[in-house]
Amino acid sequence: MERCPWPGKDELYIKYHDEEWGVPVHDDRKHFEFLVLEGAQAGLSWLTILKRRENYRMAFENFDPVKVAQFDADKVTELLANPGIIRNRKKIESAITNARRFLEVQNEFGSFDRYIWSFVDYQPVINAWRTLAEIPARTELSDKISKDLKRRGFSFVGSTIIYAHIQAIGLVNDHLVSCFRYRQLKNLSSE
Repeated sequence: MERCPWPGKDELYIKYHDEEWGVPVHDDRKHFEFLVLEGAQAGLSWLTILKRRENYRMAFENFDPVKVAQFDADKVTELLANPGIIRNRKKIESAITNARRFLEVQNEFGSFDRYIWSFVDYQPVINAWRTLAEIPARTELSDKISKDLKRRGFSFVGSTIIYAHIQAIGLVNDHLVSCFRYRQLKNLSSE
């Protein structure tokens, strides 16, 4: 069974690749989780964040944007002392700000899911990459989403972060065509 080469031999990374990466997400809490984690990942490896995911889940109230939006300065101080997460003030404050903006998007569109999927007319973009070198770090689509999120007051949502985000949540299928997940997800999107 052939898979994309980027997970290497790490079991956690392989599990993430095989079960989550590129699977279309339609649950708002899961959308918020990926926004928090992708923001935390900026400048770090995704594996670094995956290894801390459960700590993030506990620290950020199971990724409930309503609860995170209510975090105050005392909570930021508490989070900065938490060795289980990335203790970067800007990233922590960004997660709180983004929770507030996330709720505004939900209010405007009915759900964050409806908002984010509207950028691709509610159908995943199916790419056909043969090598990792072909996969871009950002695209016109990620530029457009990033610009709109920034306009709405989100932070840590640059185009490269957003491209990683839309890969993770299945807006784009960037599994290599030789990967077993490419065909599975392509078939899923055509159902």
